[in-house]
Amino acid sequence: MSDTLFELREVEKTYQIRRRRQRVGLKALDGVRLTIRQGASLALVGESGSGKSTLLRVLLGLEPPTEGRALYRGRPIAEVRAEGPEFARRVAMVYQDARGSLDPRMTVEALIGEALLHFGICARSEVPARVRALLARVGLPAEVAARYPSEMSGGQVRRVAIARALASEPQVLVADEAVSGLDVSSQAQLLNLLRRLRAEMGLTLVFITHDLGVASYLCDEIAIMYLGRVVETGPTRAVLDTPAHPYARALRGAAPAFFAPLSDPLPGEIPSPIDLPPGCRFAGRCPVARPDCRDTDPALLRLDDSRAAACLHPLTKEPAHV
Repeated sequence: MSDTLFELREVEKTYQIRRRRQRVGLKALDGVRLTIRQGASLALVGESGSGKSTLLRVLLGLEPPTEGRALYRGRPIAEVRAEGPEFARRVAMVYQDARGSLDPRMTVEALIGEALLHFGICARSEVPARVRALLARVGLPAEVAARYPSEMSGGQVRRVAIARALASEPQVLVADEAVSGLDVSSQAQLLNLLRRLRAEMGLTLVFITHDLGVASYLCDEIAIMYLGRVVETGPTRAVLDTPAHPYARALRGAAPAFFAPLSDPLPGEIPSPIDLPPGCRFAGRCPVARPDCRDTDPALLRLDDSRAAACLHPLTKEPAHV
């Protein structure tokens, strides 16, 4: 039996927008290919506007792809979602705005209990004990159950959001910038919590972040996105140590290190997704671009059994066709 949970096959997502009194298509995703195996921990990394959040919505079945196929265990995600709540139970989400995702009029016990009852995890009489157990699992004392979201710190609210996501006993945990905006100490505590939960519960983790340090600590695999495409994938350590795509190398070089000066930022501007240049969409900013890069649009090709890059002239080795 295949261990593939999610598979995106040449997925495109186009939004119609108005521009100069005309309707034009904006491709938020453009030919995305991605596979997520059961038990994997994958970081989706890229600048703002790279398509990370749109890809997440397609994975969760909240947005249908305009073209291509989005599959869960080999079946279209929209089809699986239409059959009932099982998909929503097995694939849980922790939102970037954790406080905004929690009803401020409900106590923590009511918020977590709502999920327990909705998915039929336990009887109503068992909810208080289940809530206390979930709070303990995420490192919060039992008395937090009586509080409202407004009475908690940012770090506590994130833990409550994680506890609520775990209430359905999921197989997959999807987190969108789950530690952004917190102080360094709170970030470290949440990252350690997520690592522990993944190990204890055997979770598949999909983590969206712009922080390579977070990605390297939390996830074994990484997919780097640029302007609606995955431009490099592979084991996190290998990709960050020896990036094959110039954009991945630029991101790695831009990550700050203690007592070291920051590298110069990438030259040029990110092209408009409405009016993409011919050839490689990164060529105008790439410090090692060659003439053919401005004519040929590179596909995501395998470099070896575990890595792939969408580059005509990868920095490591020549690609082999998939």
